[in-house]
Amino acid sequence: MTTSSVELHGECDERFSAIRDAFVENFQKFGEVGAAVAVTIDGTPVVDLWGGVVNKDTHRPWERDTLVTVYSTTKGMTAICAHRLVDQGLLDLEVPVAQYWPEFAQAGKAEIPVHMLLSHRVGLPTVSQKLPDGAVYEWETMTDALARQKPFWEPGTRHGYHGLTYGWLVGEVVRRISGKSLGRFFRDEVAEPLGLDFHIGVDPKHDGRIATMYAVEASPEMAAQQEQRRKEMRERMDPALLEAQGNISIEGAHNSEGWKRSEIPAANGHSDARSLARVYGALACGGALEGVGVLSPEAIARATQEQATGADAVLMNPTRFALGFWLSLEGGLGPNPNNFGHPGAGGSVGFTDPDRRIGFGYVMNQMKLGLLVDTTGRRLIDALYASL
Repeated sequence: MTTSSVELHGECDERFSAIRDAFVENFQKFGEVGAAVAVTIDGTPVVDLWGGVVNKDTHRPWERDTLVTVYSTTKGMTAICAHRLVDQGLLDLEVPVAQYWPEFAQAGKAEIPVHMLLSHRVGLPTVSQKLPDGAVYEWETMTDALARQKPFWEPGTRHGYHGLTYGWLVGEVVRRISGKSLGRFFRDEVAEPLGLDFHIGVDPKHDGRIATMYAVEASPEMAAQQEQRRKEMRERMDPALLEAQGNISIEGAHNSEGWKRSEIPAANGHSDARSLARVYGALACGGALEGVGVLSPEAIARATQEQATGADAVLMNPTRFALGFWLSLEGGLGPNPNNFGHPGAGGSVGFTDPDRRIGFGYVMNQMKLGLLVDTTGRRLIDALYASL
């Protein structure tokens, strides 16, 4: 269907026409280039929409099977992998990380329990040494650096967003236990059984389906906001941590060959909205969908217990973490404080509303300012709740 020059595709239950309207308006008024949104209730799809283009230059349309980088929305999938190992009796979140990954015991980290990796409380949001360009694509380079690194704060005393390091930290524990890389474990254990089109490390055969990602188009007002944030960060952040910011860099990586091929389980998942809604829809239904188990109800209850909330040692925004998942704060994942999931840089997001048995997914290729769900995604979430 065409709506005021926006070529809209897919299906939308009329009960949720407000989502369709907000989705169209995101293109007309809020700078959307290409995007998709999906919602399930009780595991049944009620919204599955896509539109726009995958590339501004070629104007090639966004298709039903288009994939796009979802940045930190990937972290939710990494968390699922860890909790599956708990379900299988292979991972104990209370024991030291070093029991599974002996090298991690360096620099006074011998007694740090696994759960601190999942809740951003371990104090390893970066490394002290500037790493060479391309290091993020080399798994052992990153895990070796983190194993050697002394925490930037006493583990457990603070929380601070581990934007990139979360994936190598949790992923290495998964690898040591399972013998599989995080991306392969996720594919074998979750994505293929559940029918998800979500990839952590993309096979070249999928390249033709990947949308070009566009960085934030900063207005003068946005530039001023960013400079103010940097000023506040300089004033508030621990000097050692401030100095180390930027030692792990992915600047300019998001459309590169290395970005697609490597496994960066905190940041480089490629997905569609449908897959996010489906996996979070499974968690909304007690952890299983159509006979495929993702997590047990006990694992979900454990994984979504609040571990930290309030001032974040890394981000300027307050954050609220469970074990690998974000918990809704100030309505960022919807108004229900029990909602859990994960947003990604620029706006993508997937989450579960366990009380209303909702799974939600939103992806796009024009980034907006900030990590927290902002503008276009937030408007879709608000439209969802206005429709219930």
